[in-house]
Amino acid sequence: MLNSLFGLNAKRKRQLKKAPSGPIREFLSVPFPEPNTPIDQVPILALDFETTGLDPIDDQLLSIGYVDLLNHRIKLSTAEHFIIKCQLRLAAENVVIHQITEQEKLCGVELKFAIEKLLNALAGKVMLAHFAKIEISFLAQACKQLYGFVPVFPVIDTLAIAKRRLDMRQADYHPSELRLTNLRENYGLPAHYAHNALNDAIATAELLLVDLATHNNANSLLRDILR
Repeated sequence: MLNSLFGLNAKRKRQLKKAPSGPIREFLSVPFPEPNTPIDQVPILALDFETTGLDPIDDQLLSIGYVDLLNHRIKLSTAEHFIIKCQLRLAAENVVIHQITEQEKLCGVELKFAIEKLLNALAGKVMLAHFAKIEISFLAQACKQLYGFVPVFPVIDTLAIAKRRLDMRQADYHPSELRLTNLRENYGLPAHYAHNALNDAIATAELLLVDLATHNNANSLLRDILR
């Protein structure tokens, strides 16, 4: 984990020399938190995407939600939620899940606006997501599409943290135990309105906080939980 973050900071510096001017360069110009930083002092951005599918090349972003987390507190005043303009026709089963209608997506913000806002919010922070592969892959594809350049991101993944804990039990478990809603239920957290990007971002931030508190890891260092 330690080498991973040192490697990311080194790569960030190398990328900064090549990055195009604009949001990417501005994002890369802010150093990532040091790996020995206590987790309560690490600026974190809890993030969630809703998409038309799971393929970042063939599918599109539908919405982005994020909120700051610092000092073991979720800063709701920083919360943002964007529905993104999308030309793809949505499948009925997709609409049932995320509740974003055809009219809403046609009236949404441009992808460029949403990604620029996100990169600005993410600068100097660690990304937090549940099953972060989705957020990483779709953000990378959006950056490639908009700027022709994919920056590095330090990431905390609550699914990966939960999986490590379950694997340590050396007992079989069902993959459904790793779902955000099920993990929250196991920790006694209240049910939340899932598949809304901002709601899921807040729910993920809550999950991280209760996980750290439950396992006496509230004083963990960033390197201990980095993806």
